[in-house]
Amino acid sequence: MAAADLGTAEWERSKITNQDINLLKKLGISKKPKAVCFPSEESYPSPPMGYRVSFVDHLIRGLSAPIHPFLRGLLFVYGLQLHHLTPNSILHISIFITLCEAFLGVQPNWALWKRIFFCRRNGSSNVAYNIGGVVISVRSSVNYFDVKLPDSVQGWRKKWLYIQEENHGCAEDNIPPFDGAEKILRRRSWDAEATEEEKASTEALMTRIHELQNTRGKELSGIQITAYFLRARVQPLQARKNPLWNYAGDEDTDRLSTNLEVKDLDRLVRKISSLNKKDPIPSSCRVKPYSATNALPKEGASEATASAQSPPPAVSPKNKRKRNDAEDSGTSKPEEAVPSRQKATYDPYLETLISSDDEEVVPASNVAARTSTSHTLVASETPVEGEETSPPQQNVGAATPPSSPLVPSPKRARIDTIPEPTLQISSSSSPLLDDPMIKELLRIGAQFVGYRDYASKTEEKLAEANERANTLAQKLEQCEEARKKAESDAVQARREADKAKADAAGVEDLRKRLHAAETSLSEHITAQSAREEAITKRLRTQNRRFVNKTSQEFELEDPDNDPLLDAVSFLEFHGTEAREGIDEARTGLSRLFPYFFPKKEEPATFLALAKCFNPPEDLGLKMRHENMKVAVESTVALVADSQQTIDWAKVGNTEQIEQAKWRSLIKAAKLNTKKILAYLGIKPSSTPSSSRPEV
Repeated sequence: MAAADLGTAEWERSKITNQDINLLKKLGISKKPKAVCFPSEESYPSPPMGYRVSFVDHLIRGLSAPIHPFLRGLLFVYGLQLHHLTPNSILHISIFITLCEAFLGVQPNWALWKRIFFCRRNGSSNVAYNIGGVVISVRSSVNYFDVKLPDSVQGWRKKWLYIQEENHGCAEDNIPPFDGAEKILRRRSWDAEATEEEKASTEALMTRIHELQNTRGKELSGIQITAYFLRARVQPLQARKNPLWNYAGDEDTDRLSTNLEVKDLDRLVRKISSLNKKDPIPSSCRVKPYSATNALPKEGASEATASAQSPPPAVSPKNKRKRNDAEDSGTSKPEEAVPSRQKATYDPYLETLISSDDEEVVPASNVAARTSTSHTLVASETPVEGEETSPPQQNVGAATPPSSPLVPSPKRARIDTIPEPTLQISSSSSPLLDDPMIKELLRIGAQFVGYRDYASKTEEKLAEANERANTLAQKLEQCEEARKKAESDAVQARREADKAKADAAGVEDLRKRLHAAETSLSEHITAQSAREEAITKRLRTQNRRFVNKTSQEFELEDPDNDPLLDAVSFLEFHGTEAREGIDEARTGLSRLFPYFFPKKEEPATFLALAKCFNPPEDLGLKMRHENMKVAVESTVALVADSQQTIDWAKVGNTEQIEQAKWRSLIKAAKLNTKKILAYLGIKPSSTPSSSRPEV
């Protein structure tokens, strides 16, 4: 069961982070204006005019626009687009170009490439990827550098963007327009191997590669090559003014940025390779690369022949090899030649460049039409110009038509032997065949038939070209309408953006005011909380004082579970108790006031009244002294009224009477106290007097 091709299902909205954008700026890839265009919210790539779809992981591995001619040739020969290649494949191409230019001193070599690499399909038995659907791998029979590629690059398909690509005029030199749904079809060029001639021409280069790998003390590795072009700040897959063997250091015109910091270089090398944190990053190459300060040796420059510097063929080779040679070389299938004064056009989506059943289709050789004499006309390798032939034969081969300045010469076709039916020629007809005029007529007829067939094919192709031109005109008209609509949408979007900016400014002002209000409210809440806590503390202090004064502690039946409210409730209980106590005290003090202060007016406030009963002297003792004075005076009056003679000197001389005798006398007088008081008109109180005499 064939694997299902995901097609457009793989594409989703690009998820490029600020860290990726900063990395591209640091590498200088987005330094030029409009060199890189980041997508907005589209979930399927729609590159602007002049842009192609690429990925962040492609750019950090050496890709940059405009694209290097060698990479454009690879894409043409393999029938691929940029998004078909994986990041590891991009790194393989970058290392190969750096190896050729900086360490071998030659241009990127197509023959050498075929000796080392081949293409294979990426995917599983159930799923065939479209994004990164092709992997460039090293042949198992080749001893090549250990690049230490990671097994997988996580999330690279989600980080796509647009890079600006220049128009090179010639179609086969341009990258095909983006088509995310185009299926990847296998071509013979994927497995193309170098011919014996190409192997011989690149044997010296392969020997040099083995020397770079195995020279003791000067071993070169894939990580060293990767770190070299990252340090040099030159993108290997970018079309450059000078090759790397002319690299001029910090002043080189092809540098994209200044030198990277050591930590940034280490982080980038580990990101694109499988090195762990313990593996060291080479600070330099053990083999000094060719540059402006390390020029190419003269013998090395002379060995860089045209065959050793050949890029991938954009069209079929001009030497027109036979079919077997073409199949072995892995180039695209033979095509009909075009006039020399016209440029060959290329459409990457034509059936002539893709193969059905995952293989290229080799067209059959052109066979001329039969003449009236029923002789088969087969195209030969060399044209026959009026050459005499041997006596009559059964198969007569007509020469190919001579090249015309107005029409292109057809390609050399493969010679197939076609069995001819035996002609029944009479003896009289044999001389006719030997007649030079008849031969010339046969040759002219065959040439006419060839021109007629070619003209018919040319008319068909012209009709197809006209139809394609009409289609392109319609598409151009649609593009123009789309452009006008896009401009209108852009103006509307700009207006909406201006309005959004104004609204955003208002929103920002509201946000600031809201923040200020929230801050003020927070401060107010904090102050209120502190105030409530202080009030609660003071209420609790007052309650404790009430409890200490009155020894009366209350319990709430239904507490509010709020410290402030509960403290207020306790205070209310204590306040009620205090008010009742004050009322009772005022009543009692008001009754006692006339006795203690008979000549004063009672104060209006309770505090003044209480102060009257709290003088420095003892009011109770004073009151008793007054009462005793009254009692003495009453006694004196009573004695005087009785007209008895008493020696008051003796009575007042207390020193002559012992204290015990005074007590006995007072005790004896107490029995008659009530009678005496009744006589004086004083009603005694029910409270018994103190038994302690006061002297």
